[in-house]
Amino acid sequence: MPRHFLRDTDLSPAEQAEVLDLALELKADRWRHRALAGPQTATVIFDKTSTRTRYSFATGIADLGGSPLVVNPGEAQLGVKESVSDTARVISRMVGLIVWRTYDQAGLEEMAQHSHVPVINALSDEYHPCQILADLLTIREHFGELAGRSFAYLGDAANNMANSYLLGMATAGMHVRVAGPAGYLPEESIVARARELAELTGGSMLVTEDPAHALAEADVVCTDTWVSMGQEDQKDARAEVFRPYSIDTAAMDQAAPEAVFMHCLPAYRGSEVSAEVIDGPRSLVFQEAENRLHAQKALMVWLLAASGQYSLETGEITLPELG
Repeated sequence: MPRHFLRDTDLSPAEQAEVLDLALELKADRWRHRALAGPQTATVIFDKTSTRTRYSFATGIADLGGSPLVVNPGEAQLGVKESVSDTARVISRMVGLIVWRTYDQAGLEEMAQHSHVPVINALSDEYHPCQILADLLTIREHFGELAGRSFAYLGDAANNMANSYLLGMATAGMHVRVAGPAGYLPEESIVARARELAELTGGSMLVTEDPAHALAEADVVCTDTWVSMGQEDQKDARAEVFRPYSIDTAAMDQAAPEAVFMHCLPAYRGSEVSAEVIDGPRSLVFQEAENRLHAQKALMVWLLAASGQYSLETGEITLPELG
């Protein structure tokens, strides 16, 4: 059976560490694994447009010896004239991997249920787990270890990034703090799951409306755009609500003395973050952006290996059996 990556909790703490180890290996030796040699085709499907997701996955697939097939919005009948399940049954007979950036998490679940090959969530309205792997890789490169480090996220705490930060950072044994205004906090089911993970890994989690509480002595400070796709008509109202959660020099000064700043991009200077912070010496945002490539390559290799389609030891490729 193929292994999929649809949400952060699809990797156990040990498996997450394995993927990050592999990412460091691939960053040091870019051509070490050619898990899609042939070349096999891997498809990257976009219902939502992107820059980093498109470039990192297309480049990563090519680096692994594969041929990326990018499907832009409106170019396929997926979910419109043809069901997700039928699409999965068809395309997974032709490709080695399916990567999908979409809206509804349920669509990804359905795709995975009927696919012969690994399915990767490149973003949904509920989770953005590939970004979290890149962020964890960046933090690990900078600080050396993840466990015990504190991570503060400020802004829209009800969005996919906040959900994935809670789950992904707790999986890594970090102390994750998420701050947002009332009405923009994560669902209790996400909070409860993050709390369970933190108890397992020795981390902790906090959800608060107080930005100072989240920032206090944080090793990493992070935010996200206040206006995601489809929320453009709420721009002014959201800016008013989220203004106290903006990251500027004064906010960074509340964190640990050696704290760094991260942002998944795109960023809006003068809105959720000041130019002085994102363009300053404490910012890791462009290293973080590059690490999408290395983390996702590692994820693809790991999933293919876990699915029996690739051997990490010998480099042997085994095509999936089709029923």
